[in-house]
Amino acid sequence: MYDVIIIGSGLGGLECGYILTKQGYNVCILEKNAQLGGCLQTFKRGGTLFDTGFHYVGGLDEGQYLHRLFRYFDLLDLPWHRMDENGFAEVVLNDTSYLLPSGHDRFVETLSERFPHQRRQLQNYTNFLKRVGDGIADSFTHKDDQFKASLFERSAYHFLQETIDDPALRNVLSGASLTMELCPEKLPLYVFAQINNSFIQSSWRLNGGGSLIADKLAENIRRMGGTILTKAEVTRIIEKEGRITSVEYNDEERVEGRYVISDVHPALTLSLIPESQHLRKIYRNRISGLDNTYGMFTLHLQLKEHTVPYLNRNLFIYNNNDVWNHGYRLGSSKTSALVSYRFPKDGTGFTNNIDILTPMYWEEVEQWADTTVGKRGEEYKAFKQRVAEECLQLVAGRMPGLRDNIERFHTTTPLTYRDYTGTWKGSAYGIRKDYNNALLTILAPQTQVPNLFLTGQNLNLHGILGVSMTSILTCAKVAGMENVLKEL
Repeated sequence: MYDVIIIGSGLGGLECGYILTKQGYNVCILEKNAQLGGCLQTFKRGGTLFDTGFHYVGGLDEGQYLHRLFRYFDLLDLPWHRMDENGFAEVVLNDTSYLLPSGHDRFVETLSERFPHQRRQLQNYTNFLKRVGDGIADSFTHKDDQFKASLFERSAYHFLQETIDDPALRNVLSGASLTMELCPEKLPLYVFAQINNSFIQSSWRLNGGGSLIADKLAENIRRMGGTILTKAEVTRIIEKEGRITSVEYNDEERVEGRYVISDVHPALTLSLIPESQHLRKIYRNRISGLDNTYGMFTLHLQLKEHTVPYLNRNLFIYNNNDVWNHGYRLGSSKTSALVSYRFPKDGTGFTNNIDILTPMYWEEVEQWADTTVGKRGEEYKAFKQRVAEECLQLVAGRMPGLRDNIERFHTTTPLTYRDYTGTWKGSAYGIRKDYNNALLTILAPQTQVPNLFLTGQNLNLHGILGVSMTSILTCAKVAGMENVLKEL
């Protein structure tokens, strides 16, 4: 009998396991794959290491909130590398380039050189982002509940329209936001402000891939007495007399527990409970009917040795003038991409691989949904080849000679994400938050079953910072907020 059973070993599941094991709970984590980490997983092809979904983090400098969280999670001694403070991101709009620097003051000064008539507006913009970021700690004490709730109910797009006069500057400020789905009709202001603020604070890459985070968390969980089972796919959650009593995995094995935390998609979680006294049909339908954000197509480039210099920033490339309405529709050519360089492992100053990511809807690959990895057919291969070529065409102007230096390449689609990470329909950022319906799309950790809780990117805020915050909120339901926050 375990105190807590955790379903899924993504960042949220591992962080919940770490928190509760450290609190003295007897924890068991069940992971269906052989590798832990969800979207933190890495994979090797031809001796080159690639990331599945992790590329960089924000707000990790001393005094910033992710630093405080990662100090608690014992992740600060990983090989973090600060990205260029003079330009952690380069936004390219129709061949015109803009650098986004770290630090709120430097951010205002740098962009004011290109937009001198917008200095006051830029100052107002960064002051607002900073206020949102400074309020993170209050999320756990309910001091900012009203302010935070109001931002979830405000439009990020309308905020920019009201705050920034120049449409070109609005695009630049939004240009590094392929880290979220820029949906003008739905994206809440809180999501936009919190994520962009963290990267402006400071931006960091990890030398060695996201699996280092998962491995370190898992190592400490086991060291503190927790149990982690891999190749253990949960097939049923069993409720008796109104409470979850056990979890079945691989159709035959069971573990019993007092509490259950699910790090998988809420709709999938509920589908694992065939009978329940508490889960009403209207609640099931509400959760299963929520929209999900788009996924990503990733072109993983393995490069010839010592041919492509490492760039210590991300490139965000658009071939249009409106990043919020970038013309991306089902079946259309790709018009935006995030280019991420792998930190050099040998200290030579040259990168070994580059990832090019572009949005992709589930509907584009849905016709192959019932196939398995490696057995999707020639039509699927041709589809991926076509999108890969579109990605190369999109970035070629900013990276001359890139094609000549590609040793080989690999591609992933939302189908790949679904199969390897368990992400619902390959969604990149989980359930789509909607400022028009904040109460419906922003989920609480508590479900209708008293001892069943949720965690992960689907609840309120995605990304490393968002999931880490959510893990604390989830664990507080089990251990009490005061106990969880004591060491933070």
